[in-house]
Amino acid sequence: QVQLVESGGGLVQAGGSLRLSCAASGLTFSNCGMGWFRQAPGKERELVADVNWSGSSTYYADFVKGRFTISRDNAKNTVYLQMNSLKSEDTAVYYCAGRLNWNSRYNYWGQGTQVTVSS
Repeated sequence: QVQLVESGGGLVQAGGSLRLSCAASGLTFSNCGMGWFRQAPGKERELVADVNWSGSSTYYADFVKGRFTISRDNAKNTVYLQMNSLKSEDTAVYYCAGRLNWNSRYNYWGQGTQVTVSS
């Protein structure tokens, strides 16, 4: 059974940092690209960042470029999202998601972790 479990969310002041982790099990992690999404209250879920199977290619939404870094450790079946210079607008539930290599659709989803940035 495939599971993606996020951790690292919480409450942080504006300008601070958090590192989210997503531990994967029940799938061949190295066959999957991984993404981080977020959803703020009343808004649609949006893609924040993506990394391919090897970590050699990444994508970032414009609103996080220069502040967030996605990375992965295939030996640990874990993907990370390092979030720096956090803003109140970053407050959302953050979701880890997995996709097959060369696919754009994300087939596997975590339960989400709350990130709250106070001003």
